Amino acid sequence: MAAQTLLSAFVALEAKVLFLASFRRNADKSKKDYQKILGNHVAGLSALERLHAASGRYSLLLIFQGMDAAGKDGVIRHVMSGVNPQGCRVTSFKQPSHEELRHDFLWRAVLNFPERGQIGIFNRSYYEEVLVVRVHPEILRNQGLPDELCDEKTVWPELYRSIAELEGHLHRNGTRIIKFFLHLSKEEQRRRFLGRIDEPSKNWKFTLSDVRERNYWADYARAYENCLSATSSRHAPWYVVPADDKENARLIVSQIILDSLNELKLEYPKTTPKRRRELKSLRRLL
Repeated sequence: MAAQTLLSAFVALEAKVLFLASFRRNADKSKKDYQKILGNHVAGLSALERLHAASGRYSLLLIFQGMDAAGKDGVIRHVMSGVNPQGCRVTSFKQPSHEELRHDFLWRAVLNFPERGQIGIFNRSYYEEVLVVRVHPEILRNQGLPDELCDEKTVWPELYRSIAELEGHLHRNGTRIIKFFLHLSKEEQRRRFLGRIDEPSKNWKFTLSDVRERNYWADYARAYENCLSATSSRHAPWYVVPADDKENARLIVSQIILDSLNELKLEYPKTTPKRRRELKSLRRLL
């Protein structure tokens, strides 16, 4: 399925128009321009993260999804490079363990949600249940669920509903959720896979499963179309980020996070008169 066909599924999403326009505007920027802009974004995020931690009113959850080689690791590494590690936690969701499969599909995510004042980053997420599992429904049938819960005519809408209800609950309790779909073209994925083969330092990134999953490209495209359309909401939007240009994708993501933190109108805790008197008395002891 062509890249433009996949994007056509998001005509109703405000993010689609906004960030394609942003891509065109930034596409011709030089390497020096990119480094300067990203540096400013990183510095801004560093300052806002300290304010976010001190305020302690909200938690921020960033979710990154995309096809293999879409650049999720690189975006996280570059965009969050200036953030205090104490205020940020990255969780990578891989194949579920035996223990995780004994629980509902959201259980392992709930264990890793950020507390107030923290930034949580999900590199892949609970959305794998409606992406990978939808492409490979045999995984669903092997999870030990009752047969009536594995009916493919009803299971996907029910899973979307579970996700939407969870995200609504999180929002009502102070967690702000930003979801990024890094939209990679099939040809660019091929070039990146070849790079992982040709560059010895990247050989470890490439496996036979990457080639196998590429054969399901059209199935994944349909799964993403259905997922993003069903689960993008006002309080937990999906942002479709063109990812063939790695540098520009990082600028788009960092700008979205900056804007989202600024919208929270965070403040450092105000000192009360009582606390001020206490500090003055403590000062005399120094």
